[in-house]
Amino acid sequence: MRYHFRAVERFWTCFYRLSSADKALAREAWQSFKEDPFDSHLGTHKIQRLSAYYGRTIYSVRIGEDLRSTFYVDGNTVVSLTIGTHKIYKA
Repeated sequence: MRYHFRAVERFWTCFYRLSSADKALAREAWQSFKEDPFDSHLGTHKIQRLSAYYGRTIYSVRIGEDLRSTFYVDGNTVVSLTIGTHKIYKA
């Protein structure tokens, strides 16, 4: 499936607060993510608590040891919600 991508403002706010090293990791992961958000190398998995809270399936991808990004899929659009440590899983 061919996806379109967008990110909410919170994602960009959190992204710009990352260290330079984490930004570089995120940019590197983006190369795989834009090809297939469900690529096994990204470790994409459903976050049950956030999915229940938002009433839609929320996924997370592993970017670094303690760096994650969350997103959901709406039709053929992937919407990135936030990026950061495991603390982003708290609703």
